[in-house]
Amino acid sequence: MTSAPVTVEPRASVAAVARVMRDQDLGAVLVTDGERLRGLVTDRDLVVRVLAEGADPERTTVARACSDDLVTVRPDDALDRAVGTMREHAVRRVPVVEDGRPVGIVSLGDLAMERDPDSALGDISAARPNT
Repeated sequence: MTSAPVTVEPRASVAAVARVMRDQDLGAVLVTDGERLRGLVTDRDLVVRVLAEGADPERTTVARACSDDLVTVRPDDALDRAVGTMREHAVRRVPVVEDGRPVGIVSLGDLAMERDPDSALGDISAARPNT
């Protein structure tokens, strides 16, 4: 699990969120309203839901681009629960939530490093960023 996930407010511009992703080398950030989880936005979401539609990234809020129909796990859930949730819902990232507050994210890469660190995905996930 990636703990202390990066969060943004729903009113943040897509351009500002893209800069956060670039600066912190992230493919996803959580969207929170106060301390409550509201959604998850990926770099792909920004491209497909905003840029490809011709929307202005400086004026479009991340609320328009984020996924808000989330599945989550709890910090005390077994790893198998996270795997099952990701498989069942065909998602690559699952927020970890405690009392409505996000405390982490489990990614497909996290699972690969934990379960099969010698796999290609495990190797890629463990490698330093190439940015």
